[in-house]
Amino acid sequence: MQALVLAGGEGTRLRPLTLTTPKPVLPLAGRPFLNFMLDWLHRHGVEEAVLSLGFLSDAVHAVLGDIQSGMRLRYVREEEPLGTAGPVRLAADEGILADRFFVLNGDVLTDMDLTAELGQHERTRAAGTLALVEVDDVASYGVVPTNERGEVLEFREKSPGPAPTNRINAGAYVLERSVVDLIPAGRAVSFEREVFPQMVGNGLYGWAADGYWIDIGTPERYLEATWDLLAGRAQSTLPDRDETGSLVYGGSLTGGAHIGPQAVVGPHCNVGSNAAIERSVLLDRVVVGANAVVRDSIVGAGARVGDGVRMQNAVIGDGAVIDDGATLELGARVDPGTAAPDQANLRVPDPTDAA
Repeated sequence: MQALVLAGGEGTRLRPLTLTTPKPVLPLAGRPFLNFMLDWLHRHGVEEAVLSLGFLSDAVHAVLGDIQSGMRLRYVREEEPLGTAGPVRLAADEGILADRFFVLNGDVLTDMDLTAELGQHERTRAAGTLALVEVDDVASYGVVPTNERGEVLEFREKSPGPAPTNRINAGAYVLERSVVDLIPAGRAVSFEREVFPQMVGNGLYGWAADGYWIDIGTPERYLEATWDLLAGRAQSTLPDRDETGSLVYGGSLTGGAHIGPQAVVGPHCNVGSNAAIERSVLLDRVVVGANAVVRDSIVGAGARVGDGVRMQNAVIGDGAVIDDGATLELGARVDPGTAAPDQANLRVPDPTDAA
């Protein structure tokens, strides 16, 4: 079985972290994110994964190489963004696409049962089968109603008022090679807006998925996924956590500091005496000064946080420097390699920013 992973986006909602590190290999609980997805695919019999990349593609290849999690990795590169369906056509045109394959959104952490999805696909002789997950609040999502046989009835965009179902597209598909013929070549194409609507009534089925599922595309959901991994709510092969549910990687100095609850301290960090790291992530080689407090925040690789700094819900880019005694505005973003609290370098994201 083959899987094509859509991993070409720039990860704009995770900036400033993704200004220097491509989202597919951004560390999550200390491991490149795609490693979790590749482990999951391998558990369900996938032998080859095709990674569709765009932004910083060479950096992804350098981290993952050609073999991961017992699978062969192949790469296709989008010279221009091709949407969710265009990469499938590109892989087919390059002669590396199988007759039946999974397509996965590359920013989802999940343990849903792909083997069961494939089983339903085979039983119904579907052209395409979409994993559908339940959400408590559908206001931010389009929904995908199905009939009693599982056939997709429509793709309903998010709208106010009651919805016909609380199941949404989970970004995990089983497709037959015939679907490629519905994807125009040479331009960006959306499965959700162009391809799947053509397939309604013509072999498109939904599969009711359960298990863990989260899109890690924002700092808030990145942290939520981290906490869930630390708590064991999502399947993984992470090392054992300490009594606070935290994970401290090798080479880090944390004596005299307060680590946890639910914190990740990456390799070769140095956390000063009486500093507190709570529900936060330090990537590798971060230095945190004495008496600093870091809560619900993400601190990029090589960043330096001065003595007595206070931050909450902050995202600090790689190599940034936070001056001694600074108190960052709630939700601050500090770009890579810059200093704060210089207001030219510190920004709070606009809630209307594009995804």
